Amino acid sequence: MRLAIAALAVLLIARPASAQTETVVEKELSVLTYNVAGLPWPVRRDRGEAMKAIGAELAGMRAQGREPDVVLVQEAFRDEIRDLIRLSGYKHVSRGPKRKQRDPALLDGPAPQYKRGKYWRKGEGLGKWRSSGLYILSNYPIETRRSHAFRYCAGFDCLANKGVQLAGIRLPGAPTVVDVANTHMNARKAARVPRVRTFRAHNLQADELKRFVAVAHDPAAPLVVGGDFNIKKAPDRYNYMFEDYDFDVSSEYCWRNIAVGACAIKVSMDGDAPWLDTQDLIGSVAGTGASIWPIEIEAMFDGKDEPVLSDHDGLLVRFRIRWPRYEPPVVEIPQSSVGEPGNAGMVQPNSSAPERMPSATANPAPPAQL
Repeated sequence: MRLAIAALAVLLIARPASAQTETVVEKELSVLTYNVAGLPWPVRRDRGEAMKAIGAELAGMRAQGREPDVVLVQEAFRDEIRDLIRLSGYKHVSRGPKRKQRDPALLDGPAPQYKRGKYWRKGEGLGKWRSSGLYILSNYPIETRRSHAFRYCAGFDCLANKGVQLAGIRLPGAPTVVDVANTHMNARKAARVPRVRTFRAHNLQADELKRFVAVAHDPAAPLVVGGDFNIKKAPDRYNYMFEDYDFDVSSEYCWRNIAVGACAIKVSMDGDAPWLDTQDLIGSVAGTGASIWPIEIEAMFDGKDEPVLSDHDGLLVRFRIRWPRYEPPVVEIPQSSVGEPGNAGMVQPNSSAPERMPSATANPAPPAQL
């Protein structure tokens, strides 16, 4: 009996020690989002050769050891996407919704008051002529694949089966996968229907995207979401998408932390809201078991180091990921100074912009010693 009690005491004493010596794993992950403008003829001409050239450029980066770990591709509607993938050298590929995929909206509550197929002369209600055009290319194995086709759309955008895809990517030695999502959301002017309708469709897609990610994403894993959000010069769309979402937009996070050098910035950060200067965004959400934060942001395929091969630049973000999750004390930032680059002190991830509502929860800031 005494031996049993002694053994139990040893186990109880040993538990805190084992927790204190928990192994810390750190990884970096670079993610490129790129709308390759792979529209078919006669909408766009000569895009097939451009897509092959993109694949060749990625192959050149690979030869130099500087290729992105993950590439999020949008508007890959042409067969030449196969050439892009083959030339680029990525061994692991996940495809987004195909042309015939149909999914429920996943929205809470009653169906929204939104008449589908209202503007049939502008492409609504005519079926899906193309797939989502979404692909995820990865250097690392993809363990899980899920996708969702948006139920709601507006104008000519309805001819493509736009949506969102999510891939669980396994980094070597990582305790969990890293969930990576890729999306392409409803356009404004290119949809050729009234702006109020495109705004409503974009909002409904934002609701669908967030609901899909909530269902498909493993909450223990860090999450990266990127793609063509079609939010350029559209603060109304941006605010609806992110005001109640525990999500760090990397360009906004890096801009707010310029003073402390949180990120290596290789992209224009002019103006009061540089994240609205592009349609394309990448961001992140910490998992319950891991922290994630951006450490570098860079424009690619913008005519500097790489040629211009699309009507979009590429956007690359390099993340640092740490298991287990790092929980520092929250730094209080005066409300009057939030959003002004050059403030002293680190602005916590998910700090609100002046025009956005603060998030209920926040990803932890990176540890100061890393």
